[in-house]
Amino acid sequence: MIVYKPIGDIRSLSFDLDDTFYTNWPYIVEAEQHLRAHIKAQYAVAANFSGDDWHEFKRQALQVDPGLYSDMGELRRQTLHIAFKAANMARNKIDHAVNDCFDVFYHKRSDFNVDKQVHTVLSTLANKVPLVAITNGNVNCQQIGIAHYFSHILQANKHQRMKPHRDMFAAASALLDLPPRQILHVGDNLEKDVWGATRAGMQSAWFAYDRNMVLGTEKALTLPHIQLNSLDELPLLLKQM
Repeated sequence: MIVYKPIGDIRSLSFDLDDTFYTNWPYIVEAEQHLRAHIKAQYAVAANFSGDDWHEFKRQALQVDPGLYSDMGELRRQTLHIAFKAANMARNKIDHAVNDCFDVFYHKRSDFNVDKQVHTVLSTLANKVPLVAITNGNVNCQQIGIAHYFSHILQANKHQRMKPHRDMFAAASALLDLPPRQILHVGDNLEKDVWGATRAGMQSAWFAYDRNMVLGTEKALTLPHIQLNSLDELPLLLKQM
């Protein structure tokens, strides 16, 4: 553990999910491939769209509703809707196709297990203080087996903007009925997690599951309070409080 700033009283912890508890990108790539295969097999009218086509459909969805930048699930639904419409699918079939494809992607996107170490640490921490998950993504915490550790799970959406916006940090503070300064937020991203939490008045811990942690190679707007070498250091930190 590296301490960059004095650490105050910690009454709760909030956690980022993607790339903090697991490496996220391979699961997204696999889910995208699975979705394309499903579309090819079940919805032939949209089977020949290229990667560039799908990027254009996504761009169109964002142009119509910029709020979708903070809602990955709804952005995917609207992208699928635009694609099926462009493929001249019958209008009375589009909603079913969108829901079916979204469910296929969402299940595959969350079709993995986190390491036993993560379970051990979360179980230990949850017996000491309330835990909150704060994510820009939409992983299914129930499916990956970690939902029961958290008193609240906050996912970005059109009305609760993505980190580093303060929306979800403020919501966590309100739900916990704690001042932000008594919450330590743990995440891999120095801008979205560390800077976002710091601006919201929280303490911050930097931990990246998916890469080597070299501060000089990261985009940083402020220093975290602490840098963790392992999630195992968090229970030890609470013991010192």
